[in-house]
Amino acid sequence: MLSDTYSDSRSEVLRNRETGEWINQHNVREVKRFDEFTTIDWVEDELREHWKRLSKNRSINSRATSFKDKLISATQNWFVLAFMGIVIGLIAGCLNIITAWLASIRLGHCSGNFYLNKTFCCWDQDEDKCTNWISWSRIGFFNYIIYVLISILLAYSAAILVKKYAPSAAGSGISEIKCIVSGFVMRGFLGWWTLLIKSVGLPLAIASGLSVGKEGPSVHYAVCVGNSIAKLFGKYRRSASKAREFLTATSAAGVAVAFGSPMGGVLFSIEDISTVFQLSTIWKSYFCSLIAVTTLAALNPFRTGQLVMFEVTYNTNWHYFEIPFYIILGVFGGVYGIVVSKFNLRVVSFRKKYLSNMAVREVIILSSLTACFCYFNEFLRLDMTETMQILFNECDAGSEYAICNPNSRKVSIFMSLIFATGARMVLTIFTYGCKVPAGIFVPSMATGATFGRALGMIVEKIQENHKDSSIFLTCPANGDKCIIPGTYAFLGAAAALSGITHLTVTVVIIMFELTGALRYIIPTMIVVAITKSINDKYGKGGIAEQMIKFNGLPLIESKEEYRFNTTVNSAMSTITVAFPSDEAESISLHQLKKLLAKTTYNGFPIIQSTAHPRVIGYITRADIEYNLENAVSGVNETSKCNFNSEKSQNEENCIEFGAVVNRHPFTVNVTTTLEYVLDVFVKLGPRFILVEQEGLLVGIITRKDILRYEYTVHAMHSDNDVESSNSEFDERVWNLMNYFATGLKKNVGRLLHNDEHRYIHV
Repeated sequence: MLSDTYSDSRSEVLRNRETGEWINQHNVREVKRFDEFTTIDWVEDELREHWKRLSKNRSINSRATSFKDKLISATQNWFVLAFMGIVIGLIAGCLNIITAWLASIRLGHCSGNFYLNKTFCCWDQDEDKCTNWISWSRIGFFNYIIYVLISILLAYSAAILVKKYAPSAAGSGISEIKCIVSGFVMRGFLGWWTLLIKSVGLPLAIASGLSVGKEGPSVHYAVCVGNSIAKLFGKYRRSASKAREFLTATSAAGVAVAFGSPMGGVLFSIEDISTVFQLSTIWKSYFCSLIAVTTLAALNPFRTGQLVMFEVTYNTNWHYFEIPFYIILGVFGGVYGIVVSKFNLRVVSFRKKYLSNMAVREVIILSSLTACFCYFNEFLRLDMTETMQILFNECDAGSEYAICNPNSRKVSIFMSLIFATGARMVLTIFTYGCKVPAGIFVPSMATGATFGRALGMIVEKIQENHKDSSIFLTCPANGDKCIIPGTYAFLGAAAALSGITHLTVTVVIIMFELTGALRYIIPTMIVVAITKSINDKYGKGGIAEQMIKFNGLPLIESKEEYRFNTTVNSAMSTITVAFPSDEAESISLHQLKKLLAKTTYNGFPIIQSTAHPRVIGYITRADIEYNLENAVSGVNETSKCNFNSEKSQNEENCIEFGAVVNRHPFTVNVTTTLEYVLDVFVKLGPRFILVEQEGLLVGIITRKDILRYEYTVHAMHSDNDVESSNSEFDERVWNLMNYFATGLKKNVGRLLHNDEHRYIHV
């Protein structure tokens, strides 16, 4: 055991000098889940892959290999990727069909075929005059009650499934996936159970009317498919680098099937998911996305040839006088992203503090409140994808929607759009993060779409009232429409999506693939650029990045630039277990087993001796355990362990570990800057780096240590007055909620049982 041989005031403040433990970690929110993740050593994994390749080449050269064997070896990756893409496409198609049916069943049923949703039931009829579709009751109030009850039942079912069978299926999952792809392992998060519950719970949550989307969860279930299928093959199960390629490729496929955008999916995996991206991974992501989207297209879930319900095509062009209004949409997207992210984090903080044991009850309350007042607004009552289909629509003579009817009351529709914008924003803030499968992409797009459509109506009215103005000279002279409000809804959706995710190129490409035309690429780029500028200036990144820090996930964002202004000494651990190679200090087998049982370290430094701790090498726990399992007969608990490169003189009563010791581990000097060490971790990916001073081991540092240092220092200098004020406000809100809940329980008890205390303790 090494003592603290080198320290300064900063490391003394952050770590306990006697135990090496970080101080006050319970007060640092950003590190609370670090222990759930195991770090992958990319260097060690690459070395294993290198030796496998060498062994394989020797084997091929030493024997005759058939063309069939070579062909299978060369194409196995692509067959596995194709299979993953097919499974992802099948799941996506089934989810689209099930979600549409469950959402429709809240309003009524198809008389001839109960399993058909309203669109399919009224396929050849106007939905407003459809005789095949029957409401649950002729009385409007009863329809309202049934709508609310079915919504609650669907949300409750999703919450119960998540709570009982797969808690990791809750939420979006993108934040955790980014950490896993960057080099961490989270047990069970990408397993079969998570895949099943995510796939079953997602349509239930969306159809319940909760302000949640499928895009983030689509990435999660797609990556679950990639991880689960890859583990069926031994060569992929034992290789972290190959597993990372599959996870990245399937994440691209998840976005591809959610948006019907294969190239958007590939760019999403590059821009948001991956930290180290190779050209071979781009091609695999493209191939997997292509197969997944092709499978979805073959299923044709909407029977329209569209991959997503809100896919549109615009035949009109935009005008330069519209650019100021596009800027307004960009400003809205930036403000939306900042406001929703900030307040959602406050809600999530409150939820973790007070509502962690009431997850199902919270979902029931959210779904009931959402259904109760969304029923009376067309743009909130319908499924969000169906709402966007209506809002994106380029109205023509055959349009059946009220928003396109020239005789409809425009003021009433405008006010409904504004109300829907504000209500959807509030619902998203309170709903995102509850314990059901939940994404934020589609709710954000729906919010931007309602705002954009409202703005489009204003611009259209201005143009109609001032047709002779010089500003509108570029409008068609033949009476064709000049302003298309649907395009503003489309661009508003792009702005809100960019604002909440902090993505740029990905959003532009996704929206381009949704329209299938180049004519609105420039307006989309303008809107996204304004949104990005505002978010860069006043925001703190996308919701996924903020959730990573808030939830305490260990991710070093390779795209960010870190400035620590200190050396490695400030963050390294000076207390570590090391094995001496000096035969005079050899530990016994009993001592070795005791150390392995007491510690959770994945490896141990090898030093010359405790008096002179010069670094000799490093040995992993896996190699130690392998040697112990294959130890020669005759060893016992008193047998000595030799970590030297030379064999022990007493070979009969000694276990040799020298052959598996890494003689050239990563080392840095104690005066090395922390920025340089971070760069080594990001670019090379070792699990650890040994720290030396004048050739002697003085500590060890990992990726988690660097993040712990950053977050702990930040917590020490944070504004405690603001946190205290927030805590006091949360306490008042909680007391107020309890007051109303108690009053409600008393009234129910008095009404049903004439005993106001009947439900007080329930």
